[in-house]
Amino acid sequence: MSATSDSPQEGGKEDSNKQRQSNLQRIQQRKQSVREWPQDKKMEKLAIYSSCKADESCKCNGWKNPNPPPNPPRPDAPTPTSTPADPCRTCSHPLSSHVSHLTTVGEDELDRLLGIVVDVENLFMCVHKEEDSDTKQVYFYLFKLLRRCILQLSKPSVEGPLGNPPYEKPSIAKGVTNFVLFKFNHLPPKEWQMMYDLAKMFLHCLNHWKLETPTARKQQMSTEEISAYKVNYTRWLCYCHVPAFCDSLPHYDTTLIFGRSLLKSVFQTMRKQLLDKFRAEKDKMPPEKRTLVLTHFPRFLSLLEEEIYSNVSPIWDPEFKQNPPAHVSAGAGAMGEVAVTGGKKRPGDALEEDSEDVKRRKYEDENLEEAVAEIVGVIEDQNKALGPQAMFPEHAPRDEAAKIEERNKVIEFHCIANSLTDRVPKQTMLWLIALQNVFSHQLPRMPKEYITRLVFDPKHKTLALVKDGRPIGGICFRMFPSQGFSEIVFCAVTSNEQVKGYGTHLMNHLKDYHIRNGVMHFLTFADEFAVGYFKKQGFSKDLKLPKGVYGGYIKDYEGATLMGCELNPKIVYVEFTAVVRRQKEILKKLVERKQEQIRQVHPGLSCFRDGVREIAVESIPGILETGWEPPPQDKFRYKSTRNSDEKADQEHLYNVLKTILTACRNHQSSWPFLNPVDRKAVPDYYEHIKFPMDMKTMAERLKANYYVNKRLFIADMKRMFTNCKAYNAPETEYYNCANVLDRFFINKLKDHGLIEKV
Repeated sequence: MSATSDSPQEGGKEDSNKQRQSNLQRIQQRKQSVREWPQDKKMEKLAIYSSCKADESCKCNGWKNPNPPPNPPRPDAPTPTSTPADPCRTCSHPLSSHVSHLTTVGEDELDRLLGIVVDVENLFMCVHKEEDSDTKQVYFYLFKLLRRCILQLSKPSVEGPLGNPPYEKPSIAKGVTNFVLFKFNHLPPKEWQMMYDLAKMFLHCLNHWKLETPTARKQQMSTEEISAYKVNYTRWLCYCHVPAFCDSLPHYDTTLIFGRSLLKSVFQTMRKQLLDKFRAEKDKMPPEKRTLVLTHFPRFLSLLEEEIYSNVSPIWDPEFKQNPPAHVSAGAGAMGEVAVTGGKKRPGDALEEDSEDVKRRKYEDENLEEAVAEIVGVIEDQNKALGPQAMFPEHAPRDEAAKIEERNKVIEFHCIANSLTDRVPKQTMLWLIALQNVFSHQLPRMPKEYITRLVFDPKHKTLALVKDGRPIGGICFRMFPSQGFSEIVFCAVTSNEQVKGYGTHLMNHLKDYHIRNGVMHFLTFADEFAVGYFKKQGFSKDLKLPKGVYGGYIKDYEGATLMGCELNPKIVYVEFTAVVRRQKEILKKLVERKQEQIRQVHPGLSCFRDGVREIAVESIPGILETGWEPPPQDKFRYKSTRNSDEKADQEHLYNVLKTILTACRNHQSSWPFLNPVDRKAVPDYYEHIKFPMDMKTMAERLKANYYVNKRLFIADMKRMFTNCKAYNAPETEYYNCANVLDRFFINKLKDHGLIEKV
């Protein structure tokens, strides 16, 4: 990483930043100047980068001035230095022969090509000035790419093994946005806005940060880490860094196309250099900015670091969803976009809208929604038809009967409490007395005086379960809103009403009550008889609240276990079991539908009857369609080399397989296998051979990148030989050709290291 990043909080720009800005301005001025040239001057410039069109035999790739000036002409030269009739110094054809294909091209297209010419010249200088070999290689690749675009009048597109952005989901921008929502939603509006601004500042810094070269980081990383970093560094150069000054290439923000893996590799270095930079510039900053970047920003980065390197952080979950706090207006609600872009968008930034993968997922989601809606309709119709059986299904949830009684007004739930300031209704006092009796009877080890004191304490509330006008159970609790939790002190249901699901339904009502009041944690001391009940209600001994939050607020009880429960504000707990059951039914139906679509019956393997001793697993019909992949330790009949197929470089593998296939096709015994067997010439062949293979088909598969590993390639070749031997008699010429070519094929595999020499 480099400490020369552009920062929105900088007090004074460093010389390197000024130089960078000056270079960008100079490039844009140069492009504008070139676009204002007269037509003949533009043609002369483009002729230098255009191949000769005089005749097909001419291989000249660019017109060269027969009388070059001692120094390059000035950009604002009013007249061209050459005429259309001037011959090329290389091929002797006139300048007009190099630009004949441009005579019908519009002015906008000429200006676009001239812009690419300026970028080519800048990249040429970068190649010569760059000292790092990895970076120089990328610069040279992009130089050749843009050069080819001028020759072919095409638009630049980076192709190859790098893939297309975005490279990881969620992106860095999405992860940092999730971090702000996850960590700071409880803060007051002013403090929340400050954290939001710090997040934007961090993303802006990362978008303008210059990554360290892989060579510079070799000492800090393992071999595996440096290999992954090198890939991301190359992607960053091609899509983020170089397009910043060569706008002919599509440009993407670093925080939009990279995710957690890149952030983990650069965060600590970036954090140190950023803070060092801010400390060095503190005297140039206004007081409010100095406080922001020297006091609050380090704390922000420390909290973010915990989430970046934590294995259980939820902010990197692609399904993470959390609404902004209530004070965030609808206009500021699209905080992800504001935090990510931070400025003008370029064509390459429209990742989501232009991505074919996103369009495909959107189409699949729409189909899924239709399927789910149809299934829900079927389930509801079935429930209506089943009647009572649907009301009490097999394996019904514990609280199902209690919910039905509540809908039928058999039971009711009331949250009641005593008061020393307001008049308490007589009904409430009678219910509190009845609840005190229930708790005393069901909790005999608890002193009655203690129960009475807490039930009638105005600071405590009780959720009462009322049946036939009298309480039959309840939960007594005390809320600590400032600390974000409630303590459950008593929970009981009268003995003759137990095992009916009342306890579960009572707890679910209490959870919904607390969510409505903004309290998301429960704490309770459970005795040995109550631990099982609380576990079923989602309580755990692993507390989510730090001890500093509840310490001094609740009393310790000897012989009891402190348990806690964290509530999810997205869940309506009284409907939770019904929703989960419905989801299970929908998933079951979706799985059944999918199985109907993919379930295919393939004919049995008949090759073993014909003397075949073994075949590759992946050659079994239908096995690959199921999603099965050969494990790394799974070996073909030949012993694999130490470097597994999964780690093999795809481009290298392609070239090796192409070489082997070409050698086999050129072999003197290959003639029976060059093309598919002619059905007219051999009518019964396809009755005996159900899975034919030939080298023309293999060449097509190789071109289509079907052979992602060597096993697939070897399996197809071996199948071809097996088919030949199965159909033809041993004394035939075809059988002999199969044996000869098989031996030749195995030797080629050994020569190229795809199998070990035994």
